[in-house]
Amino acid sequence: MRKWQRQGQRPLYRAAMSLDLQRTASEPITSVDMLLAGFRSAEKPRAQHRLGLEHEKFVYPVRSARSVPYEGPSGIGALLEKLAPGGYEPFRETPSSPAIALQKGMLTISLEPGGQFELSGSPFVTAREAHAENLAHLSEVKAAAAPLGLQLVALGYRPFGTTEDVSWMPKSRYVAMRQVLPERGALAHHMMLMTSTGQVSLDWEDEADCVRKTVLIARLTPLLVALYANSPLRDGKPSGYMSFRSRVWDEVDPTRCGYLRSFFDGSFSYKAYAEWALDAPILFLRRRGEYLRPKMTFRQFIREGFEGAPADLSDWTDHLSTLFPEARLKKVVEVRGADCCSAAMTGALGALWRGLLYDRTALDEASRLLPPLTYEQQLAFHDTARREGLAGRWNGQELHRLAGEMVAIARRGLERLDPQDAPLLEPLAEVAASGRSPAQAVLEAWEKNPAPEALLSRFTL
Repeated sequence: MRKWQRQGQRPLYRAAMSLDLQRTASEPITSVDMLLAGFRSAEKPRAQHRLGLEHEKFVYPVRSARSVPYEGPSGIGALLEKLAPGGYEPFRETPSSPAIALQKGMLTISLEPGGQFELSGSPFVTAREAHAENLAHLSEVKAAAAPLGLQLVALGYRPFGTTEDVSWMPKSRYVAMRQVLPERGALAHHMMLMTSTGQVSLDWEDEADCVRKTVLIARLTPLLVALYANSPLRDGKPSGYMSFRSRVWDEVDPTRCGYLRSFFDGSFSYKAYAEWALDAPILFLRRRGEYLRPKMTFRQFIREGFEGAPADLSDWTDHLSTLFPEARLKKVVEVRGADCCSAAMTGALGALWRGLLYDRTALDEASRLLPPLTYEQQLAFHDTARREGLAGRWNGQELHRLAGEMVAIARRGLERLDPQDAPLLEPLAEVAASGRSPAQAVLEAWEKNPAPEALLSRFTL
């Protein structure tokens, strides 16, 4: 994913985790305060706050539901190669290895484990700028994909086939994750190969602002899940969930996914997040051009070292990128609860969170939208949202009405902050008013014609 830093007021793009096998050794970690300093270094004045979109999508052959491998004249590698002349710099783990990403300015195109095509967009002041960049990206990728007989599909989970049918991308990080994560959860490979999402990253002013925004993101995530639920099918049949993608995360690794208890008991802070992260098992360490897989938590690593080497801040940066809570802290706070949806819905995602979090009145109003919940109540709320979508009820209230009020709060925030961003919320307002999550249209299309090629063509970007 992405983080951004600044020199003065000029944004400087940097990958959240190096794409390279090599790593730059940094200062050994001697205290938790060193870890907290990384969060403090991300604090920015409100005038410098930005947002960034990330958008994953599936690549399929036209008129086929088979996955697209990296290799071959119409493979994922060929698609990257066709895009590269458009001003991109291909990235390879070694000079002789295949390209696994493209970079241009502050924009990165990368590959998820199953070949999901991901845009990590540039940081922008406005949601409409981020949306415009995503639209330009989609236009560019579709133009490159068409001669290869490929199409882009906007769904949150592959509706047909199983993990055995999907090819893995040639990236060393994924080799390590492929081996380690199934030991932690039965659906780890499903997360890696079968899911696509849309995300937004945002800034904070100080620790209090970070705490307030992160906790609010977590509390509102079930409403986000319901609004963006777009993955009702699994292996050609209804899964029982409007967002099966959200369900998958339950069985990836409970120590690094879901919600932190501190989101709901009033104890969340930089230190609370760091302490939680310290107790998560390490997925890998980069050493000597290899991905090593020590069986220890990061806390143990700091205490004991590994193969004679101490834990350092580069290791910590890598570790933070392998944690997947619903609201994730790095140099930005990431909102992670949405299924991949249409381009218009992705544009609305940036507008929604800009309106909710960057206007102080909206932040106050959104904080009062839901009653305080315990950790256990939040899990039940989340489960209702992913099972039933906007048609569900929670605590006597209809989810579509709560989601509609959340969108209305964001709209009022944007009208105060920047009225030109407000029209981006129209698709969300319409979805909430209808009471129908996007998954309903997927189910109806499947019931009308369950042929895989017909359904996939219905939800192309």
